[in-house]
Amino acid sequence: MSGARIAYLDCFSGISGDMLLGALVDAGLPPDALRAELARVPMAGYRLDAAKTRRAGLAATQVVVTLEEAAQPHRRLPDILSLIESSGLPPDDRERGAAVFRRLAQAEARVHGVEAEAVEFHEVGAVDAIVDVLGAVAGLRLLEIETLYCSPLPAGGGSARGEHGAIPVPAPATLALLAEAGALLAAGPDPQMELVTPTGAAIVTTLARFERPAMAVRAVGYGAGARDPEGRPNVLRLWLGETLARPATMLLVETNIDDMNPELYAFAQERLFEAGAADVWFAPIQMKKNRPGVLLSALCPREREDAVVAALLRETSTLGVRVRDVARHEAQRESLEFESSLGPAAVKVKRLPQRPPAVAPEYEACVRLARARGLPLAEVYRIVEAEAERLLASREPAE
Repeated sequence: MSGARIAYLDCFSGISGDMLLGALVDAGLPPDALRAELARVPMAGYRLDAAKTRRAGLAATQVVVTLEEAAQPHRRLPDILSLIESSGLPPDDRERGAAVFRRLAQAEARVHGVEAEAVEFHEVGAVDAIVDVLGAVAGLRLLEIETLYCSPLPAGGGSARGEHGAIPVPAPATLALLAEAGALLAAGPDPQMELVTPTGAAIVTTLARFERPAMAVRAVGYGAGARDPEGRPNVLRLWLGETLARPATMLLVETNIDDMNPELYAFAQERLFEAGAADVWFAPIQMKKNRPGVLLSALCPREREDAVVAALLRETSTLGVRVRDVARHEAQRESLEFESSLGPAAVKVKRLPQRPPAVAPEYEACVRLARARGLPLAEVYRIVEAEAERLLASREPAE
Protein backbone atom coordinates (compact mmCIF):
# COMPACT_ATOMS: atom_id res chain seq x y z
CA MET A 1 0.00 0.00 0.00
CA SER A 2 1.44 3.35 -1.03
CA GLY A 3 1.27 6.36 1.26
CA ALA A 4 0.15 9.90 0.55
CA ARG A 5 2.09 11.77 -2.12
CA ILE A 6 4.23 14.47 -0.52
CA ALA A 7 7.12 16.80 -1.36
CA TYR A 8 9.97 18.24 0.68
CA LEU A 9 11.70 21.51 -0.22
CA ASP A 10 15.41 21.29 0.58
CA CYS A 11 16.23 25.01 0.67
CA PHE A 12 19.97 24.83 1.29
CA SER A 13 20.42 27.79 -1.08
CA GLY A 14 17.13 29.50 -0.35
CA ILE A 15 13.90 29.73 -2.33
CA SER A 16 12.21 32.03 -4.80
CA GLY A 17 9.08 31.62 -6.87
CA ASP A 18 10.94 30.84 -10.08
CA MET A 19 13.22 28.35 -8.31
CA LEU A 20 10.14 26.47 -7.07
CA LEU A 21 8.64 26.34 -10.56
CA GLY A 22 11.96 25.06 -11.92
CA ALA A 23 12.12 22.35 -9.25
CA LEU A 24 8.54 21.23 -10.01
CA VAL A 25 9.31 21.00 -13.74
CA ASP A 26 12.59 19.21 -13.07
CA ALA A 27 10.73 16.69 -10.86
CA GLY A 28 8.34 15.77 -13.67
CA LEU A 29 5.81 18.57 -14.19
CA PRO A 30 5.40 19.04 -17.98
CA PRO A 31 6.01 22.69 -18.94
CA ASP A 32 3.11 22.60 -21.41
CA ALA A 33 0.75 21.47 -18.64
CA LEU A 34 1.96 24.35 -16.48
CA ARG A 35 1.44 26.84 -19.33
CA ALA A 36 -2.07 25.47 -19.94
CA GLU A 37 -3.03 26.05 -16.30
CA LEU A 38 -1.62 29.57 -16.29
CA ALA A 39 -3.50 30.32 -19.51
CA ARG A 40 -6.69 30.03 -17.43
CA VAL A 41 -5.68 33.26 -15.67
CA PRO A 42 -6.87 36.39 -17.57
CA MET A 43 -3.43 37.96 -17.80
CA ALA A 44 -1.38 38.62 -20.92
CA GLY A 45 1.95 40.12 -21.79
CA TYR A 46 4.39 37.42 -20.74
CA ARG A 47 6.08 34.23 -21.93
CA LEU A 48 7.12 31.28 -19.74
CA ASP A 49 10.19 29.28 -20.76
CA ALA A 50 11.81 26.26 -19.12
CA ALA A 51 15.30 25.08 -20.01
CA LYS A 52 18.02 22.84 -18.62
CA THR A 53 21.01 24.59 -17.11
CA ARG A 54 23.79 24.04 -14.57
CA ARG A 55 24.64 25.68 -11.27
CA ALA A 56 28.10 24.91 -9.80
CA GLY A 57 28.14 21.56 -11.56
CA LEU A 58 24.55 20.52 -10.73
CA ALA A 59 22.07 20.02 -13.56
CA ALA A 60 18.85 21.96 -12.93
CA THR A 61 15.84 23.45 -14.67
CA GLN A 62 15.45 27.21 -14.92
CA VAL A 63 12.02 28.72 -15.46
CA VAL A 64 12.04 32.27 -16.79
CA VAL A 65 9.08 34.62 -17.10
CA THR A 66 9.75 37.17 -19.85
CA LEU A 67 7.56 40.26 -20.07
CA GLU A 68 6.44 40.91 -23.63
CA GLU A 69 4.83 44.22 -22.71
CA ALA A 70 7.18 46.65 -20.99
CA ALA A 71 4.48 48.56 -19.12
CA GLN A 72 2.83 46.49 -16.41
CA PRO A 73 0.46 47.98 -13.82
CA HIS A 74 1.29 48.17 -10.14
CA ARG A 75 -1.36 46.03 -8.53
CA ARG A 76 -2.87 46.28 -5.08
CA LEU A 77 -4.24 43.31 -3.18
CA PRO A 78 -7.88 43.77 -4.36
CA ASP A 79 -6.64 43.82 -7.98
CA ILE A 80 -4.77 40.55 -7.57
CA LEU A 81 -7.61 38.85 -5.69
CA SER A 82 -10.05 39.90 -8.42
CA LEU A 83 -7.70 38.52 -11.08
CA ILE A 84 -7.43 35.19 -9.26
CA GLU A 85 -11.18 34.93 -8.64
CA SER A 86 -11.97 35.56 -12.32
CA SER A 87 -9.57 32.84 -13.48
CA GLY A 88 -10.59 29.39 -14.65
CA LEU A 89 -8.43 27.63 -12.06
CA PRO A 90 -10.10 25.13 -9.72
CA PRO A 91 -11.62 26.60 -6.53
CA ASP A 92 -8.90 25.12 -4.31
CA ASP A 93 -6.18 26.70 -6.46
CA ARG A 94 -7.89 30.08 -6.36
CA GLU A 95 -8.24 29.86 -2.58
CA ARG A 96 -4.62 28.87 -2.00
CA GLY A 97 -3.26 31.47 -4.42
CA ALA A 98 -5.33 34.19 -2.79
CA ALA A 99 -4.11 33.09 0.64
CA VAL A 100 -0.48 33.50 -0.45
CA PHE A 101 -1.07 37.07 -1.63
CA ARG A 102 -3.12 37.98 1.45
CA ARG A 103 -0.29 36.82 3.68
CA LEU A 104 2.24 38.75 1.61
CA ALA A 105 0.12 41.91 1.66
CA GLN A 106 -0.25 41.73 5.43
CA ALA A 107 3.52 41.41 5.83
CA GLU A 108 4.17 44.36 3.51
CA ALA A 109 1.54 46.38 5.36
CA ARG A 110 3.23 45.82 8.71
CA VAL A 111 6.60 46.80 7.26
CA HIS A 112 5.34 50.02 5.65
CA GLY A 113 2.72 50.96 8.25
CA VAL A 114 -0.29 50.94 5.91
CA GLU A 115 -3.44 48.89 5.39
CA ALA A 116 -3.03 45.62 3.48
CA GLU A 117 -5.48 46.74 0.77
CA ALA A 118 -3.33 49.83 0.11
CA VAL A 119 -0.07 47.95 -0.49
CA GLU A 120 1.27 48.31 -4.02
CA PHE A 121 3.26 45.22 -4.98
CA HIS A 122 6.12 47.00 -6.72
CA GLU A 123 8.67 44.20 -6.29
CA VAL A 124 6.30 41.22 -6.23
CA GLY A 125 2.98 42.30 -7.71
CA ALA A 126 3.90 42.20 -11.38
CA VAL A 127 3.17 39.42 -13.82
CA ASP A 128 6.14 37.27 -12.85
CA ALA A 129 5.07 37.05 -9.18
CA ILE A 130 1.50 36.11 -10.10
CA VAL A 131 2.87 33.45 -12.43
CA ASP A 132 5.17 32.16 -9.69
CA VAL A 133 2.43 31.88 -7.08
CA LEU A 134 -0.37 30.49 -9.23
CA GLY A 135 2.07 28.28 -11.15
CA ALA A 136 3.34 26.80 -7.89
CA VAL A 137 -0.20 26.12 -6.66
CA ALA A 138 -1.23 24.54 -9.95
CA GLY A 139 2.03 22.59 -10.23
CA LEU A 140 1.61 21.03 -6.80
CA ARG A 141 -1.88 19.92 -7.81
CA LEU A 142 -0.75 18.52 -11.17
CA LEU A 143 1.94 16.46 -9.43
CA GLU A 144 -0.76 15.27 -6.97
CA ILE A 145 1.22 16.52 -3.97
CA GLU A 146 -1.05 16.33 -0.94
CA THR A 147 1.30 17.87 1.64
CA LEU A 148 4.28 20.16 1.15
CA TYR A 149 7.13 20.28 3.67
CA CYS A 150 10.02 22.72 3.92
CA SER A 151 13.50 22.70 5.45
CA PRO A 152 14.93 25.51 7.60
CA LEU A 153 15.67 28.56 5.47
CA PRO A 154 19.04 30.29 5.13
CA ALA A 155 18.87 33.92 6.17
CA GLY A 156 21.29 35.31 3.61
CA GLY A 157 23.10 38.60 4.25
CA GLY A 158 24.11 41.98 2.94
CA SER A 159 21.58 44.16 1.17
CA ALA A 160 19.29 44.02 -1.83
CA ARG A 161 17.96 46.70 -4.15
CA GLY A 162 14.34 47.74 -3.60
CA GLU A 163 12.24 50.43 -5.25
CA HIS A 164 13.16 52.92 -2.52
CA GLY A 165 16.84 51.99 -2.35
CA ALA A 166 18.98 49.42 -0.55
CA ILE A 167 17.19 47.21 1.97
CA PRO A 168 18.73 44.73 4.44
CA VAL A 169 18.68 40.99 3.77
CA PRO A 170 16.47 39.19 4.63
CA ALA A 171 14.11 41.77 3.14
CA PRO A 172 11.77 43.28 5.76
CA ALA A 173 8.68 41.64 4.25
CA THR A 174 10.48 38.29 4.05
CA LEU A 175 11.51 38.45 7.70
CA ALA A 176 7.99 39.48 8.73
CA LEU A 177 6.57 36.46 6.92
CA LEU A 178 9.04 34.06 8.51
CA ALA A 179 8.48 35.51 11.98
CA GLU A 180 4.69 35.25 11.74
CA ALA A 181 4.85 31.63 10.58
CA GLY A 182 7.49 30.63 13.13
CA ALA A 183 9.63 29.38 10.25
CA LEU A 184 12.97 27.81 11.07
CA LEU A 185 16.15 29.63 10.03
CA ALA A 186 19.29 27.62 9.37
CA ALA A 187 22.30 28.20 11.60
CA GLY A 188 25.71 29.03 10.22
CA PRO A 189 27.27 31.66 7.93
CA ASP A 190 25.34 32.75 4.84
CA PRO A 191 26.70 34.38 1.69
CA GLN A 192 26.18 38.10 1.34
CA MET A 193 23.21 37.79 -0.97
CA GLU A 194 19.43 37.45 -0.82
CA LEU A 195 18.54 33.76 -0.59
CA VAL A 196 14.83 33.88 0.30
CA THR A 197 12.66 36.28 -1.68
CA PRO A 198 9.35 37.68 -0.41
CA THR A 199 7.47 35.62 -3.00
CA GLY A 200 9.25 32.42 -1.98
CA ALA A 201 8.67 33.17 1.69
CA ALA A 202 4.97 33.86 1.10
CA ILE A 203 4.53 30.57 -0.77
CA VAL A 204 6.21 28.32 1.79
CA THR A 205 4.79 30.02 4.88
CA THR A 206 1.29 29.60 3.41
CA LEU A 207 1.47 26.19 1.77
CA ALA A 208 4.23 24.25 3.58
CA ARG A 209 4.93 22.75 6.99
CA PHE A 210 8.40 23.40 8.41
CA GLU A 211 9.50 19.86 9.17
CA ARG A 212 11.23 16.99 7.41
CA PRO A 213 8.96 13.97 7.00
CA ALA A 214 9.77 10.29 6.88
CA MET A 215 9.28 9.49 3.22
CA ALA A 216 10.08 7.18 0.34
CA VAL A 217 11.74 9.42 -2.28
CA ARG A 218 10.58 8.71 -5.86
CA ALA A 219 12.01 11.70 -7.74
CA VAL A 220 14.25 14.71 -7.14
CA GLY A 221 13.98 18.05 -8.92
CA TYR A 222 16.45 20.96 -9.01
CA GLY A 223 15.20 24.47 -9.71
CA ALA A 224 17.86 27.00 -10.71
CA GLY A 225 17.98 30.53 -9.39
CA ALA A 226 18.65 33.43 -11.73
CA ARG A 227 22.15 34.03 -10.33
CA ASP A 228 25.09 31.66 -10.70
CA PRO A 229 27.58 32.47 -7.92
CA GLU A 230 30.93 30.76 -8.08
CA GLY A 231 31.37 27.72 -5.87
CA ARG A 232 27.77 27.53 -4.70
CA PRO A 233 24.91 25.66 -6.44
CA ASN A 234 22.17 28.26 -6.39
CA VAL A 235 19.35 25.73 -6.69
CA LEU A 236 16.25 24.63 -4.80
CA ARG A 237 16.04 20.86 -4.37
CA LEU A 238 12.61 19.23 -4.27
CA TRP A 239 12.17 15.66 -2.99
CA LEU A 240 9.03 14.03 -4.38
CA GLY A 241 7.74 10.83 -2.81
CA GLU A 242 5.30 9.15 -0.47
CA THR A 243 4.75 9.03 3.25
CA LEU A 244 5.94 6.06 5.26
CA ALA A 245 3.55 4.37 7.63
CA ARG A 246 4.29 5.48 11.17
CA PRO A 247 3.47 3.40 14.22
CA ALA A 248 0.60 4.60 16.35
CA THR A 249 1.74 6.16 19.63
CA MET A 250 -0.03 4.87 22.73
CA LEU A 251 0.61 4.84 26.46
CA LEU A 252 1.67 1.86 28.53
CA VAL A 253 0.30 2.13 32.08
CA GLU A 254 1.67 -0.49 34.48
CA THR A 255 2.26 -1.31 38.12
CA ASN A 256 3.73 -4.08 40.32
CA ILE A 257 1.39 -5.66 42.92
CA ASP A 258 2.22 -8.21 45.61
CA ASP A 259 -0.51 -7.72 48.24
CA MET A 260 -3.86 -8.08 46.47
CA ASN A 261 -6.48 -10.82 46.57
CA PRO A 262 -6.16 -12.68 43.22
CA GLU A 263 -9.96 -12.78 42.90
CA LEU A 264 -9.96 -9.01 42.33
CA TYR A 265 -7.81 -9.01 39.19
CA ALA A 266 -10.55 -10.07 36.77
CA PHE A 267 -12.83 -7.24 37.93
CA ALA A 268 -9.96 -4.74 37.71
CA GLN A 269 -9.36 -5.86 34.13
CA GLU A 270 -13.03 -5.26 33.26
CA ARG A 271 -12.89 -1.77 34.74
CA LEU A 272 -9.73 -0.93 32.80
CA PHE A 273 -11.36 -1.95 29.53
CA GLU A 274 -14.40 0.16 30.43
CA ALA A 275 -12.06 3.11 31.08
CA GLY A 276 -10.72 2.90 27.52
CA ALA A 277 -7.77 0.48 27.67
CA ALA A 278 -7.05 -1.19 24.34
CA ASP A 279 -5.45 -4.20 26.04
CA VAL A 280 -4.83 -5.40 29.62
CA TRP A 281 -2.56 -8.25 30.71
CA PHE A 282 -0.87 -9.81 33.73
CA ALA A 283 2.61 -11.28 34.11
CA PRO A 284 4.18 -13.05 37.13
CA ILE A 285 7.18 -11.28 38.66
CA GLN A 286 9.45 -11.70 41.69
CA MET A 287 9.46 -8.71 44.01
CA LYS A 288 11.40 -7.64 47.09
CA LYS A 289 11.77 -10.09 49.99
CA ASN A 290 11.25 -12.87 47.41
CA ARG A 291 7.53 -12.19 47.25
CA PRO A 292 5.73 -13.42 44.12
CA GLY A 293 3.85 -10.58 42.48
CA VAL A 294 1.94 -9.54 39.41
CA LEU A 295 2.88 -7.00 36.75
CA LEU A 296 -0.41 -5.43 35.64
CA SER A 297 -0.12 -3.63 32.28
CA ALA A 298 -2.69 -1.63 30.32
CA LEU A 299 -2.30 -0.15 26.83
CA CYS A 300 -4.42 2.89 26.09
CA PRO A 301 -4.75 5.93 23.79
CA ARG A 302 -3.23 9.11 25.15
CA GLU A 303 -6.62 10.75 25.63
CA ARG A 304 -7.72 7.91 27.98
CA GLU A 305 -4.72 8.19 30.31
CA ASP A 306 -6.54 9.88 33.19
CA ALA A 307 -9.46 7.42 33.13
CA VAL A 308 -7.22 4.34 32.94
CA VAL A 309 -4.88 5.53 35.69
CA ALA A 310 -7.86 6.37 37.91
CA ALA A 311 -9.37 2.90 37.38
CA LEU A 312 -6.04 1.21 38.13
CA LEU A 313 -5.56 3.14 41.37
CA ARG A 314 -9.17 2.61 42.41
CA GLU A 315 -9.53 -1.10 41.65
CA THR A 316 -6.16 -2.37 42.88
CA SER A 317 -4.01 -2.04 45.99
CA THR A 318 -1.19 -0.24 44.19
CA LEU A 319 0.13 3.07 45.47
CA GLY A 320 1.43 4.29 42.12
CA VAL A 321 1.69 3.55 38.40
CA ARG A 322 4.25 4.05 35.63
CA VAL A 323 3.32 5.62 32.30
CA ARG A 324 5.42 5.72 29.15
CA ASP A 325 5.01 6.17 25.41
CA VAL A 326 5.06 3.08 23.21
CA ALA A 327 4.77 2.68 19.45
CA ARG A 328 2.28 0.19 18.03
CA HIS A 329 2.22 -0.94 14.42
CA GLU A 330 -1.24 -2.01 13.36
CA ALA A 331 -2.37 -4.14 10.45
CA GLN A 332 -5.41 -2.99 8.52
CA ARG A 333 -8.38 -4.72 10.12
CA GLU A 334 -12.14 -4.90 10.03
CA SER A 335 -15.03 -6.79 11.63
CA LEU A 336 -17.29 -8.89 9.42
CA GLU A 337 -20.73 -10.10 10.49
CA PHE A 338 -22.48 -12.58 8.20
CA GLU A 339 -25.08 -15.34 8.13
CA SER A 340 -23.23 -18.66 8.32
CA SER A 341 -24.74 -22.12 7.81
CA LEU A 342 -24.96 -22.34 11.60
CA GLY A 343 -26.51 -18.91 12.17
CA PRO A 344 -25.30 -15.33 12.73
CA ALA A 345 -21.49 -15.31 12.93
CA ALA A 346 -18.73 -12.73 13.23
CA VAL A 347 -15.01 -12.72 12.41
CA LYS A 348 -12.07 -10.32 12.52
CA VAL A 349 -10.34 -9.78 9.17
CA LYS A 350 -6.65 -8.82 8.99
CA ARG A 351 -5.28 -7.43 5.73
CA LEU A 352 -1.65 -7.16 4.64
CA PRO A 353 -0.24 -5.98 1.28
CA GLN A 354 0.00 -8.68 -1.40
CA ARG A 355 -1.51 -11.31 0.90
CA PRO A 356 -5.00 -12.81 1.15
CA PRO A 357 -7.10 -11.63 4.12
CA ALA A 358 -6.64 -13.62 7.35
CA VAL A 359 -9.79 -14.56 9.28
CA ALA A 360 -10.20 -15.06 13.04
CA PRO A 361 -13.66 -16.11 14.35
CA GLU A 362 -15.11 -14.06 17.22
CA TYR A 363 -15.21 -16.13 20.40
CA GLU A 364 -18.56 -14.96 21.82
CA ALA A 365 -20.43 -15.47 18.55
CA CYS A 366 -18.97 -18.97 18.16
CA VAL A 367 -19.89 -19.91 21.73
CA ARG A 368 -23.52 -18.95 21.05
CA LEU A 369 -23.55 -21.10 17.92
CA ALA A 370 -21.92 -24.04 19.71
CA ARG A 371 -24.53 -23.96 22.47
CA ALA A 372 -27.43 -23.52 20.05
CA ARG A 373 -26.28 -26.35 17.74
CA GLY A 374 -24.81 -28.68 20.35
CA LEU A 375 -21.48 -28.74 18.53
CA PRO A 376 -17.91 -28.65 19.85
CA LEU A 377 -16.54 -25.12 19.86
CA ALA A 378 -13.55 -26.19 17.74
CA GLU A 379 -15.94 -27.50 15.05
CA VAL A 380 -17.85 -24.19 15.03
CA TYR A 381 -14.56 -22.30 14.66
CA ARG A 382 -13.61 -24.44 11.65
CA ILE A 383 -16.96 -23.95 9.89
CA VAL A 384 -17.17 -20.20 10.53
CA GLU A 385 -13.57 -19.59 9.41
CA ALA A 386 -14.00 -21.58 6.19
CA GLU A 387 -17.29 -19.88 5.27
CA ALA A 388 -15.91 -16.41 6.04
CA GLU A 389 -12.88 -17.06 3.80
CA ARG A 390 -15.16 -18.15 0.93
CA LEU A 391 -17.34 -15.07 1.41
CA LEU A 392 -14.33 -12.75 1.33
CA ALA A 393 -12.89 -14.48 -1.72
CA SER A 394 -16.14 -13.89 -3.60
CA ARG A 395 -16.01 -10.19 -2.73
CA GLU A 396 -12.33 -9.50 -3.50
CA PRO A 397 -11.63 -7.93 -6.92
CA ALA A 398 -9.88 -10.16 -9.43
CA GLU A 399 -6.10 -9.58 -9.72
